Amino acid sequence: MLKIDTEKCSGCKICEKICPFGAIVIIDKIAQVQDNCTLCGACVNSCPVEALSIERKPVPKEELDKFSGIFIWGECEEKDERTVPKKVVRELLAQGRKLADRLDQNLTVVVLGDGKLTGPETLITYGADRIMRCQHKLLSSFTTDSFTNVISAIISKEKPSVFLFGATPHGRELAPRVAARLHLGLTADCTGLEINEKGELIQTRPAFGGNIMASIVSPYTRPQMATVRPNVFSFGDPDNSRKGEIADFKVVLSPASIRTKVVAIERLSDEREVSIEDADIIVSAGMGCQKKENLKLTQELADALGGVMAGSRAIVELDWIPHTKQVGQSGLTVGPQLYIAVGISGAIQHLVGMSSAKTIIAINKDPNAPIFKVADLGIVGDAMGILPVLIRELKK
Repeated sequence: MLKIDTEKCSGCKICEKICPFGAIVIIDKIAQVQDNCTLCGACVNSCPVEALSIERKPVPKEELDKFSGIFIWGECEEKDERTVPKKVVRELLAQGRKLADRLDQNLTVVVLGDGKLTGPETLITYGADRIMRCQHKLLSSFTTDSFTNVISAIISKEKPSVFLFGATPHGRELAPRVAARLHLGLTADCTGLEINEKGELIQTRPAFGGNIMASIVSPYTRPQMATVRPNVFSFGDPDNSRKGEIADFKVVLSPASIRTKVVAIERLSDEREVSIEDADIIVSAGMGCQKKENLKLTQELADALGGVMAGSRAIVELDWIPHTKQVGQSGLTVGPQLYIAVGISGAIQHLVGMSSAKTIIAINKDPNAPIFKVADLGIVGDAMGILPVLIRELKK
């Protein structure tokens, strides 16, 4: 229940203005809670005198059973002067469709923006049953406060059983805020999602430095929440025959509830350069390349194949390449059509980041290197002697 400390309440009306459901009114300079309060927590987070608090009790099983539906945050990005859903959303839809079918529930994508969104309806062709559009001028750019308020309001009203986020920089920032706001469980950086015989979400993620895979459940709270690493799940071609619903969720936001704003966006890298997360071909370098100067060979091989160069954590720590090109548990997860590992031994932390690649070629002088256990093709030998031969043959 929402509790109001009448001695602290100043009657400032901030809570009244930001409540998405109009469930708080100021009477005689004191906040009063109406019956339609959903306990979304937007007012608690914005009260300047901390007069509001939520008392949450453990939810009994019969209440948990009232939660239904798989929800996905449809994170968007600017591309070619358009705002479109990110690739990770289609990946989540592929797995979310399997979860929804297993539970016999609907699959919903929640898309936030300012009315300039392009193509959210195409997500129906990738498995969504419903697109929930949330449009407001204060949602033109990502801010933690605004997105947390809206997602929390949707969860409180719609009561989904599962809510999934991509483990992108924004997803990793938003999901824990929502979980803390609503006192929910959250599993971060998942690499596997399944439904058990009890209908619970089994959330699998690397633990203890990637040396084991932990399976986690959230039996006492709903929705069950998780962030999922990009490039873990593959998705197929769109099914243009699928039909779905597009619904608008009424958004109520006030500038008073948002403590930050985006004043400028600066691109730190060449916008024409393909991110390793989106690349179809990756040539990845490790310590077997011996020295930084030898990376020109891996770059030349990547160029010859029309791909991009990446690397392991070891050479990132030596400042041979930037962190944005690191593959692995503490870097980025990639899923290219072709992954060439040059002088990489294959520690479990690295394998977590690239095992979704369709074809893996490994070059290493150690025939017992772990990388060969996941490789489709292995070449045993000195990478610095092999790369010039490969490049020469490709250029022919």
